Amino acid sequence: MAHAKPEQDPDLYFVPHDSKWPVFASVALFVTMLGLASWFNEASWGRPMFFVGIAVLALILFKWFADVVLESVSGYYNKQVDLSFRMGMVWFIFSEIMFFAAFFGALFYARTLSLPWLGGEGSGAMTNAVLWDGYSAAWPSAGPGDVGGAFQTIPAWGLPLLNTLILLASGITITIAHHALRAAHRTQLLVFLGATILLACVFLFFQAEEYVHAYRDLNLTMGSGIYGSTFFMLTGFHGAHVTLGTIMLIVIWLRCYRGHFTKENHFAFEAVAWYWHFVDVVWLILFLFVYVV
Repeated sequence: MAHAKPEQDPDLYFVPHDSKWPVFASVALFVTMLGLASWFNEASWGRPMFFVGIAVLALILFKWFADVVLESVSGYYNKQVDLSFRMGMVWFIFSEIMFFAAFFGALFYARTLSLPWLGGEGSGAMTNAVLWDGYSAAWPSAGPGDVGGAFQTIPAWGLPLLNTLILLASGITITIAHHALRAAHRTQLLVFLGATILLACVFLFFQAEEYVHAYRDLNLTMGSGIYGSTFFMLTGFHGAHVTLGTIMLIVIWLRCYRGHFTKENHFAFEAVAWYWHFVDVVWLILFLFVYVV
């Protein structure tokens, strides 16, 4: 590390040396995913390994980001570092877009290509006649094998619509909080950022209520054929992203409370706001193509 701080010399670029966190985080991720895969395959040690991996990863990320916060408030970052952070966040969100694009692609492929083909449309007439005689393609469906048995879907105009309104409201509150930060209105910033966190927690609560209702009353599970798989894959991963975003919002609220940001220098807040707006947009697309259409 250079002797002078980058904020004092714009030609310097701060590069932390000998950071152990990337290696530790990679090991924790490997343990987590190995435990999850083993849990799904009913290995007795899969579940505890998964939760151990999650706990270790959370601790590593806490320490890692604590180092980044310390470097930031110590004045080691200049405009060059700020630009690299912005580019990194843009690429991260782009990778998340591709992540969800793959899942939406699976949904569209199943609905518009696979099921009609199995039902005898196009070149699938012999497949339908020989393998699935009598199967009439319709969505939602568990597939021609009726995997998981009969199930009911969740109406779009109940909890899903309420959750949509909640996320839209949270997008408004975080925008107001951002304007308050840029105007140096500290109280307004903390109130509206806190409101965003509250709305996020309410969304997650209703999402959990929806899952309990689906499993207990509708027989809609991850084993309910292609519909159950795509439904829980999309809504579940979105819920995981909302959970992560909520944790990020809480950390940013604490940093705002401690006065870490100024109206000129607050990229960490902006990064979380970008992420939260991304989560909002994904939910709108999900609500339309999973619940409504």
